[in-house]
Amino acid sequence: MQSSKNMPPFSQSKPLSNGVSKNPHDFTRTNVVTIDVGGQLFQTTVQTLTLAGSNTLFSNLFNSSEQNSSIPFIDRDPELFSILLSLLRTGNLPSKAKTFEIQDIVFEAKFYGVEHLLVQSQSNPSQFEPFDLEKSMILPLSGRDSPSAIATTPYGSVHVSHGSKITSFDWSLQRKSTTLTQFTAIDSLLALSSNVVAAGATDFSGLQIIDLEMGHVRQSINWENVTKSGSTVQAIGTSPELLFTSFESSRRNSNSILVYDLNDSFKVVSEIGHNEIFGADLDSAIPSTKLNWIPSLKLLMASGSHSGPSGVSGNIKFWDIRSGNLVSEIKEKVDCFSDITVSDALSAVFKIGTNSGEVSYIDFRSILSDNSWNCLGDSRKVMNVKKEGYGCKIESHGNQVFCSKEGELELWSEVLMGSLRNGKNGKEERVFKKNMLGRSKDLGQNRITNLGFGGNKMFVTRKDQQFVEVWQSSSLLSNIY
Repeated sequence: MQSSKNMPPFSQSKPLSNGVSKNPHDFTRTNVVTIDVGGQLFQTTVQTLTLAGSNTLFSNLFNSSEQNSSIPFIDRDPELFSILLSLLRTGNLPSKAKTFEIQDIVFEAKFYGVEHLLVQSQSNPSQFEPFDLEKSMILPLSGRDSPSAIATTPYGSVHVSHGSKITSFDWSLQRKSTTLTQFTAIDSLLALSSNVVAAGATDFSGLQIIDLEMGHVRQSINWENVTKSGSTVQAIGTSPELLFTSFESSRRNSNSILVYDLNDSFKVVSEIGHNEIFGADLDSAIPSTKLNWIPSLKLLMASGSHSGPSGVSGNIKFWDIRSGNLVSEIKEKVDCFSDITVSDALSAVFKIGTNSGEVSYIDFRSILSDNSWNCLGDSRKVMNVKKEGYGCKIESHGNQVFCSKEGELELWSEVLMGSLRNGKNGKEERVFKKNMLGRSKDLGQNRITNLGFGGNKMFVTRKDQQFVEVWQSSSLLSNIY
């Protein structure tokens, strides 16, 4: 008898039995396919197998059954096959998957050609449950440098800059690679695809498009300013078709935002917000240090701040990319933002005040009118000027806003039932509720430096720590790790 070790993984070796028709045309009629995996029989439907896609081993199982009057045999682990079959049936991994290493499931999914379904299942944004997030694991980084920037992808992979290196973790967070760059430190990092990033630094000239898989710079982009000096990158942003980069001259006497075409080898489309600084023109001397695209308004929000003798001041500008015109501007004087974000889902801009440490918002409808902030916390703290919000981070994801306060995380969500109330000057205000995230053991003493979101994961980095925290819904943890 031929040993199973010498047999091909896929063969038709057993006659149909156990009440299954030997007529191959009956498979179409009954819609049931029987498969032998490692000596264990499985039955499923044609529809389930076709969900795997046309160029997969699952689709070949049905085709083979139609062409041969025998049960297809696969010399593989039946328990892992059972997990992948459940993935086909439900779109999610079953609870018993927790007894296996994720890398074993990934390897088996590759064999059957269904890794794409595994990626979609484990990185599905719809499985992101913000109120149930817990720290699930840490991603260690080599060397002594702490993370300076992170860039995530929709499928849950993450790129992390630390010192002159960029370390990338794949969607399963099990495989990683490290790329050495020309930067001494990277301050801005943006994922353009799963393997390509845009990177820049405030002390190194030029924006670099880096292929992390090949480990080389695809393209270097510079801003040709009037003084012919180098141009450092202050911020990077993107829309589906465009790449935005905030540059400042190395002499710090000019700044600008360049718009590039992502689909045309980063060809310059336009230049906006070009400032040449003369004398003590403080407002124009502030480069944009954060760029956010607002899809519903088709506007680019560019924000920057400056710390001077009279405190922190800044500006928030909204640009129409098509015309190159400034649509609206908010000048920050009293409680300038420590960090700022925009939520298209909530139709609002959110900030955390440097002095107060409180979260405030401006509804999109008010951007072009009064530009007045609505404080979600204690507005009286603004008068204290204690810089309670210094170094705090704020990011939006879906219908929620996440805010760091030193080592802790706050989650703000809108209360939809009766959410409008009369606020100052009789103006209707929306109602938001604050929740604290994580268990007590999840809260570190070190200040949070970066927040990022990809798929169903939240990524957190902290000052003076050489790793990345991964936060996920506690209800999903047993199914993944």
